[in-house]
Amino acid sequence: MREIPITTLDGNTRTLDEAAVEALAARLRGPLLRPGVDGYESARQIWNGIFDRRPALIVRCVGTSDVVHAVNFARDHKLLTAVKGGGHNVAGNAVCDGGLMIDLSLMRRVHVDPRQRTARVDGGALLGDLDAETQLYGLAVSGGGIVSHTGVAGLTLGGGFGWISRRHGLAIDNLISAEVVTADGKLLTASADESPDLFWGLRGGGGNFGVVTSFLFRCVEIGTEVYSGLIVKRFEDARAYMRFHRDYVRTLPDAMSAWTVVRHAPPLPFLPPEVHGKLVVVVPFVWLGDQTEGERLIQPIREATPSHGEMVGRHPWAAWQAGFDGLVEHGARNYWKSHHLKELSDECIDRVIEFAESMPSDEIEVFIPHMEGAPARVPADATAYAHRQTPFVLNIHTRWRDPADDERCLRWVRAFHAATEPFAQGVYVNFLSDEGADRVRAAYTPAVWDRLVALKRRYDPDNLFRLNQNIQ
Repeated sequence: MREIPITTLDGNTRTLDEAAVEALAARLRGPLLRPGVDGYESARQIWNGIFDRRPALIVRCVGTSDVVHAVNFARDHKLLTAVKGGGHNVAGNAVCDGGLMIDLSLMRRVHVDPRQRTARVDGGALLGDLDAETQLYGLAVSGGGIVSHTGVAGLTLGGGFGWISRRHGLAIDNLISAEVVTADGKLLTASADESPDLFWGLRGGGGNFGVVTSFLFRCVEIGTEVYSGLIVKRFEDARAYMRFHRDYVRTLPDAMSAWTVVRHAPPLPFLPPEVHGKLVVVVPFVWLGDQTEGERLIQPIREATPSHGEMVGRHPWAAWQAGFDGLVEHGARNYWKSHHLKELSDECIDRVIEFAESMPSDEIEVFIPHMEGAPARVPADATAYAHRQTPFVLNIHTRWRDPADDERCLRWVRAFHAATEPFAQGVYVNFLSDEGADRVRAAYTPAVWDRLVALKRRYDPDNLFRLNQNIQ
């Protein structure tokens, strides 16, 4: 009988009998893939091109029963286990070397109940799937990210914010319930009424407690178009504009989200050709309300400093959500470092400008969303998402193509992150790369961390689900 080399939970290598693998395959509705089999190479791919890992086995789940069988097999054989939803996590946790990948990417159904204004979403669905179905009724799920090929599951389990979350809350604030396969192979419903401790932990605690096979969200009505756009400012005025911006956006109503992005200008058609490839400050915004009022609110942004150009008007919501996809397509090498910011102080702005001037790649973005609004009014202990009061997030999205540039890009982003540490107050767990246990703890307050550890002890005492921002 042929034996298959596998990697165990403790990182060692041993073998599995072919008979055990064939028995698993016979129980599954979806395919069980191994190296050399059709579909294996595409199934193991994830968004971040840094990671080129090869699982020994990939279970391509088509329903919850497949997830249960895969979890039981992984636990019984003590296999290193990765869970892939959208595969978009920057830390590469959706794929492992030598272990078992539980692949949910075939589970992408979204069912909308327009009367109840709810959406039932499979664990492998992408943000674009969710937008396509909810927009049939002029609805959306708040907190649903800003890139349409992001997985709904990973986005939600870490918190989930987006263009309309200042008005309508984070994804976890709109989560009604979740179906979860825990490490013991049980299928549980987590909600305010059923397994409420697990429901609390899922809302910000990441994938530490099980595999979520479906989510039930509350939807909000936004129509099919929003007043939105991009205003592109000169980098020469970055210091003046960012000082204006950090004060002005904090006066805006919750229905307006206006962010800043420092990067090299892509070849946008509304920009003069001579601006393409130059450092710029991009101000994207979304307004949920009357266009006349939206125009009044963005006029001070226009007037604060000169602009290279702008694209402003009413845009289909689903198209706006997908409008930035081309800047972050699959396959490039990505490493993020991030902070929640206590404030966007003059000194912090100076550091941003200083490091922007030495970006080692023209695909890098320094992304500074304004938070506050509805999420900040949720009690701090209501969910595991801990840092609700910080006004800004700084995400240093470092992106490049050539492996020969790894050292140069990593050295730059780590120095940038260290230089902005004095202005930090925690970190958003979804923006963490593979940065070690201390950085995972920084995503939570001490009281929240202790509660998460207790939940981990209850639902996953052997740490089967360890390929995540891990709570040990």
